[in-house]
Amino acid sequence: MPMVYNVESSTPAANYATHGTANTEDAWMVLRQATVNFTLTAINAMGKATAATTLSGYGHFVRLWTTAGSGGTATTPAPTDSRFPASATTAADKVSAITVGTGGGTIKVGVFGHGVSGPGGWVARDEDDKVRVPAGTSDELDIYSICGGTSQPFTGSCRFEE
Repeated sequence: MPMVYNVESSTPAANYATHGTANTEDAWMVLRQATVNFTLTAINAMGKATAATTLSGYGHFVRLWTTAGSGGTATTPAPTDSRFPASATTAADKVSAITVGTGGGTIKVGVFGHGVSGPGGWVARDEDDKVRVPAGTSDELDIYSICGGTSQPFTGSCRFEE
């Protein structure tokens, strides 16, 4: 049975924001492989705009890099069961700048979206839909946002298994 972990913002109740330039991808969360396999199973995101006067939406997607980047603010993956050990996978968010990895940049989860003030997300439909990152590599998964507007507020989290 896999151990399941949830990753939230490093700063409780923090807002992320889409890029300051419209239609520019921007990494907001990163999972970096350590000593064990990990498998991305779900991503949740929600727009946090207030008094929005136009219809708009955000897109999110996941890229796999074969060489890990750096930066971001460390955020500790929380086990969903108190009997699970600490996660070997490390995580960071964009409270401070994320320098994304290099090599590949393969999109592993295509665009999913939500409105400027509503929820959205992606959940693996079955075992084959999960995104696996094998142990013994320097791979990382980066979760990106993209939006036609600029600096739009949102929050998000992800869930993975080890």
